[in-house]
Amino acid sequence: GGHEVWSWKTASKESLCLLWQKVKVQLMLSMSFLTALFWYCRRLYSFLAQLLKRWSNYLQRQLIRNLSVLPEVDLLAYSAREWKGETKQAKEMREAYEELFRSCHIKYLRQVRRDNYSVVRAVLFQIFNQGIPFPSWMKERDILKLPEKLLYSQGCNWIQQYSFGPERYTGPNAFGKLRKCMEALKTNWAEISSTRDHEERRSMCNALFSDESKEYKLYEAIKFIMLYEVVEAYELIKSRDEPVHNLFSLLFARDSSSDPLSFMMNHLNSIGDSICLDQVDLFLLGYLLEVKIRVYRLHRFNTEEFQVSYPDEYRREWNEISLLTEDDRYYHIPLFRT
Repeated sequence: GGHEVWSWKTASKESLCLLWQKVKVQLMLSMSFLTALFWYCRRLYSFLAQLLKRWSNYLQRQLIRNLSVLPEVDLLAYSAREWKGETKQAKEMREAYEELFRSCHIKYLRQVRRDNYSVVRAVLFQIFNQGIPFPSWMKERDILKLPEKLLYSQGCNWIQQYSFGPERYTGPNAFGKLRKCMEALKTNWAEISSTRDHEERRSMCNALFSDESKEYKLYEAIKFIMLYEVVEAYELIKSRDEPVHNLFSLLFARDSSSDPLSFMMNHLNSIGDSICLDQVDLFLLGYLLEVKIRVYRLHRFNTEEFQVSYPDEYRREWNEISLLTEDDRYYHIPLFRT
């Protein structure tokens, strides 16, 4: 009997040892698998994180490269970088920037792409970025109907000679293209101005002003609104029904813009292509957008024309935006800090 008990214990022990060996092997295999899986997942996570970081950096570089209004930079650092040397002009420019920093509390600036849409871009970007709403007259009239009204109601079939920046001639397609430009302006302006959160509005502006095809439509719409206002004022002057703002008298006094057609052919058609807005056109731009445009003209430092406003007559409720220029051709956006 004792021998049988011993044999049973021995058999049980051997069975348990064999079972443990099998379990041990399985456990070791499982641990090895889990270790390998953990290592693989960790490597995969690290790879995906690096890939996401590189893709994010690439998109950020692309966005910054495509941005037509760059992020803010220190004003004096920009001045020192752009106006090196000891020439008379360089010294005067650095002195003008120092005056802006010291007396006007301008500490930073945002560079605006140097092309022939520069001033319109700088103005419209600030209107959108600040969430400034439509001007009062634009709330009362549907701007989408302006091309149709000008062409059919007022018989201005010469708008077929309208040029869209570098696209010098569109002929019968001008009406359809103008309609799309007006739609782009109305849609984007309404969407951005209704966004109350500043960070969200800033992101929307950065996205819009990094897409050339979209932003150029906005500038052409602004140009056309300028033309429309000039036609309206010209008709009022001819009929003598109502007085018009004196800026229109100044505009029509130029030999190159004595009537709406010559204004379009000699001025508007070249904006975005070979010229920017001139001083008279800036008066018109501020007037129709109902904003006071304060311009710091650095090349006029130490003169009465160092700071000017467009238009010089404005209503108290109008919003104010600021521009900075070194040559009355290209404009940047100054930023104030107290």
